[in-house]
This record gives sequence, C-alpha cells and structure tokens, in this order.
Amino acid sequence: MTMNLQDCRALDAQDPLRSLRDLFHIPEGTIYLDGNSLGVMPRSAPARVADVVAREWGTDLIQSWNKNGWFALPKKVGDKIARLIGAEPGTVVATDSTSINLYKVLSAALHLAETDQPGRKRIVSERSNFPTDLYIAEALCRERGFELVLVEPDDIAAALTSDVAVLMLTHVNYRTGAMHDMHAMTAAAHATGALMVWDLAHSAGAVPVDLSGAGADYAVGCGYKYLNGGPGAPAFVWVHPRHTDRFWQPLAGWWGHATPFEFTPDYRPAPGITRYQCGTQPMISLAALECGVDTLLAAEAHGGMAALRRKSLALTDLFIELVDDRCHGHGIGLATPLDHAQRGSQVCLTRDEGAYAIVQALIARGVVGDFRAGDPSTGSGRTGSKDILRFGFTPLYIGFEDVWHAADQLRQVLESGEWKRAEFNQKHAVT
Repeated sequence: MTMNLQDCRALDAQDPLRSLRDLFHIPEGTIYLDGNSLGVMPRSAPARVADVVAREWGTDLIQSWNKNGWFALPKKVGDKIARLIGAEPGTVVATDSTSINLYKVLSAALHLAETDQPGRKRIVSERSNFPTDLYIAEALCRERGFELVLVEPDDIAAALTSDVAVLMLTHVNYRTGAMHDMHAMTAAAHATGALMVWDLAHSAGAVPVDLSGAGADYAVGCGYKYLNGGPGAPAFVWVHPRHTDRFWQPLAGWWGHATPFEFTPDYRPAPGITRYQCGTQPMISLAALECGVDTLLAAEAHGGMAALRRKSLALTDLFIELVDDRCHGHGIGLATPLDHAQRGSQVCLTRDEGAYAIVQALIARGVVGDFRAGDPSTGSGRTGSKDILRFGFTPLYIGFEDVWHAADQLRQVLESGEWKRAEFNQKHAVT
C-alpha cells in the first residue's frame, strides 16, 4: 500500500537526521530537489564569508596567509573531505575545478602507464559519462597519441583489453543516477593492468565512498553539489599515496612547489598531494566550501554517511513508489536503477515529450529539479534518446513529507496539462 501524507509525517518525526535541516537556509515554500547540481546554502556560510571579507581581508590583509591560516586551508578542507570519501589524511586537497583536476590526474595516469607499461594507448570510459570528462580525455588523447574508447556500462569489462592504460568512470552517472560498484570496477581494471580514475562529482557527500579500500589510483570531485560549497566552489583531487610522488602533475604552478617562497627559477614538486595545487587559491570560496563540508561532518554524530545513505535510499524509494502510483498513465518512465546497490542519491524520470516544460512548471510551484536532454546519437542504455526530469535527494535537508508533496505536485502538473503553457516551454541558457 502506498504511503499517505500522514505516514510521511510520522517518518519525519522519527528521523534521527531531522535536526540537520536547521543547518541550511531553505527558501520558504521551496522543496529543493536539485542538490545534485547546486547544494543549498549552509546557514553558517554568510557570516563566515563576511568575516573573511571584512576582517581577514579587510583588516588583517596579507597577514591572513599566516595569521588566519589561508595558506593551509586547501589541505585543511581536503582532510575534511577525505573523511567522506574513504581517504587517508594528507591525500586530498581542495583546489581548482573538477575539469582542471581531471586534467591533472589523467595526465599523471597516462604518464604512469607510458612509463610502466609502454604500448598501452587506450582510455576506456562510458559513452554517457559527463561530457567534460570526455572532452578532457579527448584532448589528452589527441595530445599524447592515445585513443578514447566509449562503451555502454555492460560492455566495460569486455573493453578492458591488454592495450588499455586507464579506465575513467564517474561513480554515479549524472543522467541516470546509476552507480558503479567501485571495488569491483577498480579490481577489474587492475586485473588487466589498467589504472583506475574516478569522478566523484555525484558521490562525495551523497553515498559512502571507500577510495582506499577499493585501491583506486586517482579521483576528483565537485565542491558545489552534495558538499554544499556554493556556486563554482573549489573541487578536490585525491591521489593514492603509491603514485603521488612519482610524477609531476602537468600544471606545475608555484603553489605545488616544494618551497614556493624561496622563489627559485626551477620547479621542484612538493611531496605528496600538495603538488596537485597550481596557482594561488581562492580563500573566500574555500571558506564557503568548508562551511558546506562541515554540514556533512555534522552527520557523524547521527551515524555519518551510513545513516545518510539509509535515508537517501528511503527517500528515493518513496519518490519512485509515489510517482509510479500517482503519475501512472502520463508517459513517465524511470531511468534510475531500483537495485539499491546500483543507485546514487537521485531519481531520473524519462518522458518522450515535454520534460523540460514539466520541470519548469514544477519550479513555478516551488519544486525545484532540473532537466537533461536525451542523446539523439544513441538508442541504447537506460534512457536512449529520451529527455530526463532529474531530482536529487539530499538527506541532510530533504524530508519524507517533501517527497510526498513533490510527487503530488508532479501529478497535478501532468493531470492539468499546465506544462504546455508557453512560459514553461521557453528554454533558458541553463537547464
């Protein structure tokens, strides 16, 4: 029997994570299901950023690099992120963007492959991987004489031939919410002699991650999604200690130098993860990111990532059930796996027509999700060429009653046909 509103309210009343919602500023009347694209602002962020601007910059000025810990902040925040992704202290640094960090680690991985196993000239990835990952890989392949091989998820194992240097995957697919088995995929890559590079953009802060336990080689991730670091927040990079000191990363800037304030003309890479920094770091943005990461660490007192994961699965189960029950007959399909082991913290629905307009109609009603266009080049996979209505479920601030109302608003939009109105069919630059 499908849950009713009273059932959902009862679940919220019993939720051990419910108090964490108070850590966030959520606009009145908004059900925010887009934390997989941009996380909600932590209540601590405005005061922290204001203090950095007014006191640390405005009063202490350049002394803040020492006095207020600016110089060490990328590694301090990195150590906090490490607690969320199964990494050891001193192996993560918060810096640059996901795209730039991927360029660094993929370059290092290719260099490592060429040194240890010359003749391996392929990078394997999913055809539906996030485009920036594929663009970075394509550019490096052109530069270094490698080949980028794109396959469907079920064909990854078969594609791991003896000429593959790197397997590059996003842990949770941005279009479908499908999640790879990190341990199994890493083991499969290593069994054939390939290195493993993970993109954790839709994983860090959303699902339990165990980079060290899986024995992965490199990983990057995003700071502004589930880590709630704010628009354009610094990303992060992780390198397994067995690789860190073997090579320079290609963007050999002064912040990655062993002794940057000696100002020598020659580059000497810093030991460990510090060398994966490049230029001067953005302190205001890093301060905001630290506020966001601290909201995840606050969950440690309530069971940590394991508790967040349990709630995430319960929320997404409920949304899938309610949509199936209340929106039946309106052409809504499901792209996200039902199997918990294969699901991230989002639900992606498909529709042949009007997906963008339906999302816009929901936003007008205060239910914020987003839209992703189908890929006309393929009819395979979970979505084929169908457009996607994408909803992220952040258990820190989403409750069961929110889920019930979101599904009911979707039902009303579909039944009323209001999504057909002209204002909901005008495409914006960002969808």
